[in-house]
Amino acid sequence: MNFLAPQMLLGLLLVPVAIGFYLWAQRRRSKYAVRFTNLDLLANLTPRRPSWRRHLPPVLYLAAIAALLIGLARPTMVIATPREDATVILAMDVSGSMRATDVSPTRLDAAKASALSFIAQLPQGVRVGIVSFASEPVTLVSPTADRTQLKNAIDGLTARDGTAMGDALMQVLDIAEKIQKDDAETPDASASPTPAATQAPSAAPGASSAPSVPTDEPSGQPLVAAILLSDGANSVGQAQPLDAAQRARTLGVPIYTIALGTPDGQVQVQDDFGQMVTLDVPPDTETLAQIASITGAKDFNAPTAEDLASVYKSLESRIGYTEERQEVTFALVGAGLLLVVLGAGLSAVWFGRLP
Repeated sequence: MNFLAPQMLLGLLLVPVAIGFYLWAQRRRSKYAVRFTNLDLLANLTPRRPSWRRHLPPVLYLAAIAALLIGLARPTMVIATPREDATVILAMDVSGSMRATDVSPTRLDAAKASALSFIAQLPQGVRVGIVSFASEPVTLVSPTADRTQLKNAIDGLTARDGTAMGDALMQVLDIAEKIQKDDAETPDASASPTPAATQAPSAAPGASSAPSVPTDEPSGQPLVAAILLSDGANSVGQAQPLDAAQRARTLGVPIYTIALGTPDGQVQVQDDFGQMVTLDVPPDTETLAQIASITGAKDFNAPTAEDLASVYKSLESRIGYTEERQEVTFALVGAGLLLVVLGAGLSAVWFGRLP
C-alpha cells in the first residue's frame, strides 16, 4: 500500500494519546468508586456486566479514528480490474487424436467444455476469436464479444485428420497483426488531454495544483494474446510451430500453450487397408513449452479435465484482468463510519447511552 499524502499519517499519533487518556479516565473512575465506603450496597446498586463490554465501544471508536486518519493519507493499492480492450484468440486442435479417452469423456469434449467456461467468465468487453485446426486451420469466429456466436462455434467442433499446428499459429498471428494495425490507425476518440497538459501553458508562475490520482493507469495498446490447445505434434502443413513462435515474439503476442492428454493416450484409426489400429497419441509437451517460452507466455499441462478447467481459470486472470493502482480512500472512510455506527449501537443497547 502506498499513500498520496503520507504526511497525514502523522495524525495516527493521536491514537496512542487517546488510548492514554482513556486509561487515565478509567483509573480516575475507579478512585471515585472506592470513596463509596459501603461496598456491599455498591455491589447491589451496580449491575454486573462483563468488563469487556464496557471497553468495546471505545475500542471501536478508536479503530474508526485510525481508519479515517489513514483515509486522509489517500492510500492506493494495486487491484485486479477487468480489461475491456483485450483480444484473445483460441487455437483449438481438432485432429483425430482428440477422440482419445484418456481425458474424460474425450479430449475434445473436455476441451470444448473448458473453453466455454473460460469464455463465459471473461469480462464482457473482451473479444474472443476461434481458430480450429486439423490438417488445415479454419477461422471459425473472428474476434467478437458475441458469446452466443462463440458458443455455437465451439459446440460444432468435431475431431478429424492430422495436426497443422504451425499453419494454425500463422493464421492466428495474421488476425493479431490486423488487430494491431487497425488499432494503430484508429485514433482514440475518447482520449482527452490530461489536466496537466491542458493547464501547463496557461499556468501562472508559482501556481500550484493538486497532485494527480493514479486511479486509472491506461494499459496502452489493447492486449492481443493467443491460447494454443493441442494434444499432439505438428504433422502436416507448411509452417513450423517454432517459426510461428518467433513471429509472435516479433509482434509482441504471447501464446499460452496447453498440452492436453497423458503420455499413455491412445486412439483407434483406420489404416490404408481398412483395418482398425491403435496409435499412441502423447501430447508434444516439449514443443508447446518452447512456443510459450519464446513468446514470453506460460505453458500448461492438462492430463485431466479438472486440470484443464484449472488451467483456463489461471488464464482468465492473466488475460481478462490487469493490475492497476487505485485510490482506496473510500473503503477506509466507509470502514470508519461503520465502526462508529457499530460502537454507538452497542453502547446504546448495552448501557442505554452513547459513549
